[in-house]
Amino acid sequence: MGIVAGLDSSPDFTRIVVCDTDTGAVLRQGYAPHPVDTPDGAARPSDVDPQAWLLSLGEAAGGGLLEGVQAIGVSAQQNALVPLDAQGNTVRPAIVGGDKRAQVAAADLVDALGGREAWAQAVGCVPQAAQPVTKLRWLARTEPENARRTAVLLQAHDWLVWQLLGRPVRRTTDRGGASGTGYWSAATGGYRPDLIELALGHQAMLPEVIGPSDAAGTTPEGLLISAGTGETMAAAFGLGLGFGDAVVSLGASGSVMAVHTEALADTSGMITSLADATGMHLPVVTTLNAVRALRGTAELLGLTDLEALSDLAMKSTPGSHGLVMLPYLEGERTPNLPHTAGTLAGLRRESMKAEHLARAAFEGMLCGLADALDVLRGRGAEVRRVFLLGQAAELPAVQAAAPMLFGAQVVVPQPADYAAIGAARQAAWALGVSQGTLDPRTPPVWQGAAAQVLEPGDELAVGQAVRQQFISVREQTHPGAFRS
Repeated sequence: MGIVAGLDSSPDFTRIVVCDTDTGAVLRQGYAPHPVDTPDGAARPSDVDPQAWLLSLGEAAGGGLLEGVQAIGVSAQQNALVPLDAQGNTVRPAIVGGDKRAQVAAADLVDALGGREAWAQAVGCVPQAAQPVTKLRWLARTEPENARRTAVLLQAHDWLVWQLLGRPVRRTTDRGGASGTGYWSAATGGYRPDLIELALGHQAMLPEVIGPSDAAGTTPEGLLISAGTGETMAAAFGLGLGFGDAVVSLGASGSVMAVHTEALADTSGMITSLADATGMHLPVVTTLNAVRALRGTAELLGLTDLEALSDLAMKSTPGSHGLVMLPYLEGERTPNLPHTAGTLAGLRRESMKAEHLARAAFEGMLCGLADALDVLRGRGAEVRRVFLLGQAAELPAVQAAAPMLFGAQVVVPQPADYAAIGAARQAAWALGVSQGTLDPRTPPVWQGAAAQVLEPGDELAVGQAVRQQFISVREQTHPGAFRS
């Protein structure tokens, strides 16, 4: 068929991959950082001029990278709110990331609709500081003049697609991107304009939600632009996830998501009901504490890096000689214990050794993520394989413990630009549908991610005993924490 491109505009850079439409093989790639001035050691800015995304896109595509490309897919950072005025100009810089300024606004919105359950029923999620609906509330409260001028609401990938198409009258988004806004329901497939009015104080124009294999349009040069999607959905598509697959992401905090056939109702608000880039659903559960628990333990033990902590942990045995760590160092979202602290239980003379504490940190982190997996399983999600992502996924102590604690096959993909690859796969799908060679309900089959596959094997029973030890301490310390 030819070649397609996928571009991923992350918070810090643009990465572009050019792929073969039939196999997905990456033929060439480009990269450029966003020209955003962030001094060394400073936090990433919460306000970013979207033009920075276009400038890095142009730089990443330099040197004829896109020569011969027939279609482009766009993946971009989620939760970046781009408010436009009636003429299509930005009212203010885009509000990006998990902006702490909006935490009070999130609590205001939860109360304004009648609590967490009301939000979970309305749009499948409870407002968090990062979400666009919360940023609208913050805008209305702190920049009322900018809020009044806001007439159109876009996210990062919506805005980039619109720019690539020459700013047409029609503005589009996809189910994946829309599902993270806090004003679109994955369950009903529709916007909730009343929630925008609740947050912003008035209505605003919203992009049309198009199907996974639909094209957003064609450039004057004849280049097809697909629907685009958020980074999470693009990465899932690039990895080739399907029904029965889950992803555990190990960052400072953790997230667990599963591919499911329907939006999961969750009145407790622990599940965020996202849509994916194929027509399926991606229910997500997040934990506040993942790798930060490992880093804290490494510092406590005077170790310089996580590799040293892993080596030390491997000198212990499953169960850490009875030592159990509840890794709730920053409070916790899953279970909902925002004001708690971590716990170290099972201290006996024989367990008070550095290697057992190191092992307890890994087991505590993974048991916390297994709790999140169980929230999804308890709502009907099937988990046969767990894809483990993040740098910590490469650590021997993680790979030794994860299969037995998750009770499933664990897949550790080799590092690659999965969000950009997913965007390219979406472009190939839209191109194939436009040419009549692909079914609009069936994405192109591309070669899967190269990965290491780990089986629980004979250690499954041992893992379940370690889980039970963790659960007993959790229930004793925080009784009923998981009751909805």
